[in-house]
Amino acid sequence: MNMPMQRLGNSGVEVSRLCFGTMTFGTQWEQIGITTQPEADALVGRCLDAGINFFDTADVYSGGESESALGKALGKRRQEVILATKVRSRMSDAPNDVGLTRHHILNGVDASLRRLGTDFIDLYQVHCWDTATPLEETLRALDDCVRWGKVRYIGASNYAAWQLMKALALSDRHGIERFITLQPLYNLVMRDIEAELVPLCEDQKLGILPWSPLAGGFLSGKYRRGAKAPAGTRRSGVESQFLQFDEARGLDVVDALDAVAKAHDGTVAQAAINWLLAKPYVTSVILGARNMAQLEDNLAAIRWSLTAEEAARLDAVMPPPRTYPQWFISMINTRR
Repeated sequence: MNMPMQRLGNSGVEVSRLCFGTMTFGTQWEQIGITTQPEADALVGRCLDAGINFFDTADVYSGGESESALGKALGKRRQEVILATKVRSRMSDAPNDVGLTRHHILNGVDASLRRLGTDFIDLYQVHCWDTATPLEETLRALDDCVRWGKVRYIGASNYAAWQLMKALALSDRHGIERFITLQPLYNLVMRDIEAELVPLCEDQKLGILPWSPLAGGFLSGKYRRGAKAPAGTRRSGVESQFLQFDEARGLDVVDALDAVAKAHDGTVAQAAINWLLAKPYVTSVILGARNMAQLEDNLAAIRWSLTAEEAARLDAVMPPPRTYPQWFISMINTRR
């Protein structure tokens, strides 16, 4: 089956519905995963052969090793892909080597370009909100990166709705580059973004690029009711600190995914990915794989898709919390 494509936000660029994330590339983040250069070469090559043209990384992943490994793995095929990376995190002990200041962004983009072995970045994303830096300073620096040809599009990650809308409004007011994508934490057991961020992105025509679609491996099929949690997984390490949800209800989700997957001769992980792909506002799902077996399983998700009834059934297992004023607005509008 050919890899389906979708426009990246409000741009005319098309990206594969599956994006390969390279947080495991490098040797410094043992709890997340260690992927050597030969392994990275093989994984990236397989993605390219499968039709993936969208790759995501960040400067902070393994202290820059991820960017370097991805750049080497792409090699001469760099021009075939849409390459995304991020800036924000601390990169050294130097006092200004952190944040979304003009200083850090302009130094950071040059460092990422060197590590990636390219002369431009397709999608340059701010990794998280910076409370210490004026938003105008951040946006002006990103706009300069685009005007100078170092960056083609900009995006945000891990922003609250008010932060994202403020950034878009400032860009519109000053006639500078605006974010075209949001990369949020989103999966079947962590649906917080549906309250505010999804409606915002739909209204402002931003593409949504979910990270951790399998909830740190919880929705991979490794976690089962009554079974001991597997050791050595991403969820057993640092990710358990920020991927928090009701695991008892999460196991209900796993059971429901398993039932749907069996009807398609698929796997729990494929069903979880397909749930995201069924959302009309999701542009591309960011996959993470430590080895070829995991990658092959995830790639096979495009062999099949959920029916409308199956998607609705999964939606009902663990719906997002009803927050105010969303429930009130919905109630009033239904009575018009």
